Order: sequence, then C-alpha cells, then structure tokens
Amino acid sequence: MKKILTALVVATGLLLTGCSNVDTALTVGDTKITTAELQANVDILLAERTKVDTSQMQLENGETLLRNQLNFQLLLAGFAEIAKELSIQVTSSEIAARRAQIVEQVGGADALPAALVSASIAPGDFDGYIRAMLITQKLSQALVQTGVPEADAQTRIQQLFVAKVNELKVEVNPRYGKWDAATGQIAAAEAAGD
Repeated sequence: MKKILTALVVATGLLLTGCSNVDTALTVGDTKITTAELQANVDILLAERTKVDTSQMQLENGETLLRNQLNFQLLLAGFAEIAKELSIQVTSSEIAARRAQIVEQVGGADALPAALVSASIAPGDFDGYIRAMLITQKLSQALVQTGVPEADAQTRIQQLFVAKVNELKVEVNPRYGKWDAATGQIAAAEAAGD
C-alpha cells in the first residue's frame, strides 16, 4: 500500500510539473514567454489590423501567426543576449533616431500603424525590433572591420544567432512547433507528429 501511495504522489508530481509547462510557449535561457503573453501579443496585432486598410496586405493567421510571433520573440531574446555578451550598447537616442528614420520611410506617423500591421509587429514591440536591428547593424560593422566580406556578414550573424540560442537552450511548446537549428527558426510541427 505504501508503494502505491508513493507511486501516486510521484505520478501526481510529474503530472503537475507537465501542466505547468503547458503555460510556457517558449523558453530561451532566462527568458520565458507564456502562452498568455503570446496570445495577448497576437490579440493586439489582430486589434491593430481592424484600424487600418489590410485589403492589399498578405497577413498571417492562425498557427502561422502564433509561430511567427514566437519566432519574433526568440529573435529579440537571442540578440539581446548576444548584445550583452559582446557588450554592444544600443542607446535610447539611437533607437529614437532609427524610429524617426523608419517613420519617415513609411510615409509619416499616420502611415506607421499600417506599416507595423503589414510587418506583423505590435506597437509595443517596435522599439525591441529597432534595438535588434541596431544590434545586427553593429555586429555587421564589427565583422566587416575584422575582414569578413560585407556579403558574408549576414550569414555570419545568422550563425552567431543560432549558436547563441542553442547555447541558451531553446524549449518550444510543441503546440507551436519545434526549434530548427538549421534555419534558426521555430518550424511548424510535422503533421505526422500531431
């Protein structure tokens, strides 16, 4: 009887541990994105779509939208870690300057919401996106200064990103797909695995 009770306690503990992981969409290093945070982000994007004309846009929906938003969060987390490790500083004034450039490029502040919707970037993630852009730009400049041909810089940055994310240990909730180190992205789960 004692063995049965012990087995039940262990099984219940495993079950509860498994359930807590269901709430996590993505873990990369110390960064954890919950399913609720992911869904909230997608809900914001969908709400933003109702405010602009999307008739000429090719927009993602459903699982693809969720997975791509998770990829976006993975990208932000990965480049934040790279910047920390390599002491790459991105100042708020650099972000503000790049933001102003982007706003001008898309046709002004009135056109920005549609541009963000088209790019599937939630307004709250815009500065994070700019920060990641600036980090990759600084990485590219540093690589070129060390003798890497400019044409190869992007490939090297991709390799650096994948290596860093692998080092941090990526865990993806299978509901959203699986980490593919070859492409450096979360790939759709195979239909056979569902």
